[in-house]
Order: sequence, then structure tokens, then C-alpha cells
Amino acid sequence: MSEHVHTQLSNGTGFITLDRPKTLNSLSLDMVRAMTQALLAWRDDASVAAVVVRSSSERALCAGGDIRFFHDVGRGNTQGGSALLEDFFTEEYALNHLIHFYPKPYVALMDGVVMGGGMGIAQGGPECGVRIVTGRTRMAMPEVNIGLFPDVGSSHFLSHAPGQLGMWLGLTGLTVGAADALYLDLADYFVPETELAGLAKLFESTPGKSLRDAVAVFACPHNAFAGDSELEAQRALIDQHFSAGSVPAIMDSLRGDSTPFAQKSLKAMELRSPLMMSVTHELLKRGASLGVSDCLRMERNLVRRNFEHGEIFEGVRALVIDKDNQPQWNPATLAEVTPAMVERFFEPCWPAWAHPLRHLA
Repeated sequence: MSEHVHTQLSNGTGFITLDRPKTLNSLSLDMVRAMTQALLAWRDDASVAAVVVRSSSERALCAGGDIRFFHDVGRGNTQGGSALLEDFFTEEYALNHLIHFYPKPYVALMDGVVMGGGMGIAQGGPECGVRIVTGRTRMAMPEVNIGLFPDVGSSHFLSHAPGQLGMWLGLTGLTVGAADALYLDLADYFVPETELAGLAKLFESTPGKSLRDAVAVFACPHNAFAGDSELEAQRALIDQHFSAGSVPAIMDSLRGDSTPFAQKSLKAMELRSPLMMSVTHELLKRGASLGVSDCLRMERNLVRRNFEHGEIFEGVRALVIDKDNQPQWNPATLAEVTPAMVERFFEPCWPAWAHPLRHLA
């Protein structure tokens, strides 16, 4: 087991506590494996009736995958073919699938930062997911900011968000809080920080078989105090602009709107990878008609293509390694992105029978 993932059983509930605070619980391969091992064991254990995923720190549930690791091991092979890198994404996406279809209540306390891979371990499916946000929640799918694309099943959960909100979240990479998370249907309950000690006591004292209902009774009265959703207020604007047929069309539409929200969205997109925004746009369009398993298989293919291209290396260099925040995207502008470049990301890397996620049902 990983030193950064602590597990325990108490009163019929399995607890997974992420404990890598210096990196905001960024996921390593060992952490993915430790979570998977615990969830597989508890899935078939009749004495475990529910699972709770939480953090040892109030700063973050999980800020995503360990992008410094991606850069370092990927750079070791000019084609991004590191076995460790391949293992990470295959096993992370298999973990996301396991969580989405978990046969027992899966309670995720999304306190603090929840981004990228953190969303993947928080988004239990409709049959199992109990997703709790707090006043400290800072949620985002910011991958286009580092030359990647929204993954960990987001081609499913973003494409199924109301209207064009998922497209807005994926293309801008901007951060939202608790009220917006509820409106996006990426959270179920709001619990203010002042009530988290009581929630922790509830987790410990309630038998696992009753935990889902107990959380609902505890949390429901607080939802009205999550605040107003900016995305709800801007819904018409988002749907209007982000329903345009391409990333250039979306940005052109935003340029014609002088409202602060439209301009904030435009300025964010002007900093992102033109190629990966275009890939993300196509990804979410395709994901809307696919099930979770096929979405994860599609994303796994795109990860391989992304590392072959190398856009993520430049994004991580600019954001994390050199910290100059001046990525040299390739291509540098949207005008240079061709349909063939985008289509290349969706060309199969493996025959169907050899796909690393072929066994996902």
C-alpha cells in the first residue's frame, strides 16, 4: 500500500484517506494502486457496506495526477512511451470505472481543491455516488492549461452537464465553487466548514449500511446555504456562445460580448493550448453519445496521442518546471489547427482486442 493512502474499516464503512498534503494529494501510481486494492477488497466484503474518501488536509481532496511525474518519465522517452506512464493512465482510468460503477455507497468529501484526477476519484455514478462539497471547494478540469485534455471520465460527466456548461468548464479550465458544483450536477450536498466536525462524527458513528441516508438527512438542510451559482446566472450566455460549432466560432462569439463573464471566459481560452482546446471540443461532442466505458477507452487513446505529440511537456514545463507561464504551444494559434491534427488524436492506437481498457464493461 502507498504511504500516502491510509485505509481503515470502522462500523461497516471503509475509509480511504489521502495524505500527500505537500502536493495537494496529487495522485501517484502507488496511490492509484492503493485505492484500487482497497476498493476491490471491500467490493466483495459483505462486512463493508459503504466507502468514504477524504483527505488528511483541508486544502485539497486531490489536485489531480502528478504532472511533474508525467513530465519527468515522459521526457525519458521521446515518444512518451514510458511503461510507468502507460501503467498510470491505464490503472487510473480503470479506477475511475471501478468508482463510477461501485456497488456500494461511495461518499466523496470534496473539501478544498478538487481538480482533474481528483474529480475522477470523486465522481461516483448515480447508483453509488454521494458527493459532498464545502465552502472551501475549488473544482475545475484545467487540463487545457497544461496541454492536456479533460480526462478521468470527464468526456462523460462534462458532456452530460446541463446545456453547454460542461463545454465551458472543459474549454476554459476555470475554477468553480460549491454552488456551481451543485448546479453542474457534479455534487449532491453542501456542508459548511463549521459542520464538518459533525459530519466526521456521523461517518464514525453511523453503521455503513445506513450511511447514505444519514448523510442525506445531515446535509440536505445546508444545501440552501451554498450561495448563488454564477453559472446558473450566466447559463443563457454560456449556452449561446459555447454552442457554436468550433473553438474559433466560440471565441469569435465571445469577442462580440462585452460582459465581464464573457470576457473572463475569452481571456482564459486565449491562454490555453489551441490544439488541445480543439481536441477537447471534439472529445465532449463524441462523449455525449457514449457510455462511461467507451469514454474512458477514448480518453486512454487520446492520452497516448497527446504524449506522442508532446504538448503536455511544454505545458508542464511552463507551469511547473520553469514557471515562466509562457508556453510555446504547437501549433501556436487556432488558425493553424487543422481538422486532420484533431482527427489524429482519435485514430486508434491499438486494435480493439488489444486496447488496455478492453475489459471495461
